[in-house]
Amino acid sequence: SDPSKILPIIDEIIAKNPDNVAKFKAGNTKLLGFFVGQVLKATGGKANPKVVNELVAEKLK
Repeated sequence: SDPSKILPIIDEIIAKNPDNVAKFKAGNTKLLGFFVGQVLKATGGKANPKVVNELVAEKLK
């Protein structure tokens, strides 16, 4: 759950999903769950979902 390890994963997932980023920024806030899920999957479920949620929300602003 160390942000320094989670942030590069978040950046990678955001970079791979530009369509979903655009939809999120257009108001489809349900996609936050998609991004959080992708990060948790990439970390093998080891990251704290609450921390991931906050970091993803901050990145997508």
